[in-house]
Amino acid sequence: MMQLSVSGFLTDSFYTTVFSEAGAIMDPFVSEGDPEPSRPESCLDQPMDSSSVHEVVHEVVHSDSSALPAKHHDPDTTEPISCGLQTLEELLSWKRSDANLFNVAAVPLAPRDPPLTASARRTLVSHDMMGGYLDDRFTQGTHSDAPYAFYHWQYIDIFNYFTHNMVTIPPVVWTNAAHKHGVVVLGTFITEWTDGAVVCEAFLKDEESYRAVADRLVQISHCYGFDGWLINIENSLSESAVKNTPLFLQYLTEQMHERVPGSLVLWYDSVLEKGELKWQNELNESNRVFFGACDGFFTNYNWTEQSLEWMTGYSGLDGRQADVYVGVDVFARGKVVGGMWETNKALEIIRKHNFSVALFAPGWVYETLSDKTQFRKNQDKFWALLSDFLNIHRPASPFPFVSSFCQGFGKAIYRRGQLEARRSWFNLSAQEVQPLYSNTQLEGGGWLSSRSCPDDAWNGGCSLLLEGVIPATHTSPVSAKIFSLNVILAPKTLVTLIYKSSPGIRVSLELKTTDPSQCTHMNVHDVKVPPVSAAGLGDGLESVSQFFQLCGNLSAGGWTIGCSQLELCGCALREVSVSIQRDREAQEMPISCRVGEILLMDGASLQTPPHLVQGLCIYDVVWLRGAGTSTSPCLHLNATMHWDYPPELVRHFRVYWRRIPPGQLALMGRAYSNLYRVTELEVPEAPGLLELVVEPVIRKGFPLPESHWGRRSLSYTEAKTK
Repeated sequence: MMQLSVSGFLTDSFYTTVFSEAGAIMDPFVSEGDPEPSRPESCLDQPMDSSSVHEVVHEVVHSDSSALPAKHHDPDTTEPISCGLQTLEELLSWKRSDANLFNVAAVPLAPRDPPLTASARRTLVSHDMMGGYLDDRFTQGTHSDAPYAFYHWQYIDIFNYFTHNMVTIPPVVWTNAAHKHGVVVLGTFITEWTDGAVVCEAFLKDEESYRAVADRLVQISHCYGFDGWLINIENSLSESAVKNTPLFLQYLTEQMHERVPGSLVLWYDSVLEKGELKWQNELNESNRVFFGACDGFFTNYNWTEQSLEWMTGYSGLDGRQADVYVGVDVFARGKVVGGMWETNKALEIIRKHNFSVALFAPGWVYETLSDKTQFRKNQDKFWALLSDFLNIHRPASPFPFVSSFCQGFGKAIYRRGQLEARRSWFNLSAQEVQPLYSNTQLEGGGWLSSRSCPDDAWNGGCSLLLEGVIPATHTSPVSAKIFSLNVILAPKTLVTLIYKSSPGIRVSLELKTTDPSQCTHMNVHDVKVPPVSAAGLGDGLESVSQFFQLCGNLSAGGWTIGCSQLELCGCALREVSVSIQRDREAQEMPISCRVGEILLMDGASLQTPPHLVQGLCIYDVVWLRGAGTSTSPCLHLNATMHWDYPPELVRHFRVYWRRIPPGQLALMGRAYSNLYRVTELEVPEAPGLLELVVEPVIRKGFPLPESHWGRRSLSYTEAKTK
């Protein structure tokens, strides 16, 4: 019982495609005068108000001769991928119509407490791994037995995706994951050595040229939904070029702030004010002109404690000590302090002098340690060593707040406690708000730790496993703090805890709320909440009924689903902990509790009828032949699907297909935006008719009826030969 305390190969194609609408579904909550939601240009010729719309598309293509932009799609499968820009010409010719829609962030930057501007000692991670654009380039995820992932988001403030492309555009999976946790995401603009000097002389020659480059960088950031740039000029500059560099930085910074609220532009310690390439490892008179023109300064890595001491008294800081990010190379290349398993030593010194820190390439724990199966263990060990020198920020999550602790990768996929597919996978867009991981020693020799575990899950790829030993002398409950949040609680807040526990223990949820002006629950209180009921929440509504049918049940997978209702006014949730108490006589006992999901939602929201998927269209169709289930080459459908649905209401979408006459729905995958690319779908030979279906998985936790799903049928016939 849950208790709650408050406180394959390819050939040419030869098919004609016909689209047909299975029937447009109108949302009763959108008036006729409201403008139609935005749709891709390719969708505009597919009317949404007819049940018998037909469009003939003539495509005679090979995968590499299709109309799809080659750099945005895998050449073999047409799967969408993220990429950067290589040349100045490519940057200057970039326009919004060239954007890869699959790389546009679906998650806005979450507010956080404290705000970044109020954080005195910040932490930046610069992710540089093996040239970049690895498994993370696949915008819809990929199969990967041993991927690299990051999930200690509440320890960091800024995430920079670094490669040696001239313009590094962060893969969307990173932006989505970071934004859920209130972490700012920066791309990289880099020029290097002789070729870089040529580029700089071209774009820094005059005001018109440097403004053109800055304008493109702003447009790219705004279009793709990330939050700024690290500017890294690692080549010498002529007198005229270096004179224009601070003006370029200042203009870029001003334009970014105007177009992207909360954005940042940082400068890397490399060039001096006279144009010489000479790393200083500190902020000083030779490079302060660049610091004064942007939001922050990222030092090189060969600093000493003496140089940090000197910087603390340097007048050029101008009160901006938090804007100096002292670089730490986790690979420990060169003469550096700390690095590798001693990175904490560098952080200790940096924090002693009250500077921010920039951790470069913390993927060292993945790249250099040969046993990739131990990645989670090594990752957790590394960040635990640093934790004493890292400040925790609280992401401000809107209601409903829900997390199944999925880290965006795993060796299986679970849905509502049941195994859905046993295969390795990676998609950081699937990552949900991450918990804090801890290891607490108890009096009497006991302990309690928390870690992610991929062996079982409620949703996604892993759960949160609490395990330990309660000594015989320990009679009070033991608890593990798992979330540090800033969530405004609704007057009637519904709370769901889904878990599995070992015998002989009671599991409860502790909520710590703070708001001195209104909320009376200033600390964690052992308050028993009455059993949940539908009173005051709209008896008879289907959504209310569906929610309460879940509560108090034991699922087929052995999960306990406990629900409670809170009635608090004006309270902000600050911490969520899981408490475990012995339910037997006092004796030392090992304990374990697997937490599958935590959900908090506004009870009044159950009175709002759910939305319907609208405007489903299909475009960018490519027919290919490749290996399939039979011995002869099979017909494969590749196509883009787009639909309209409020993104803030869903965790993801499940995308299906089936043959018509109606066959069984077959799951193709999950989408984390209103776009999905169908790839290598083996379909029957022409003539044929099939249906594509989109199911929203809403944040409220219960399944929507099929009447609310999106559907569109697609018929196809063999093209007539001349």
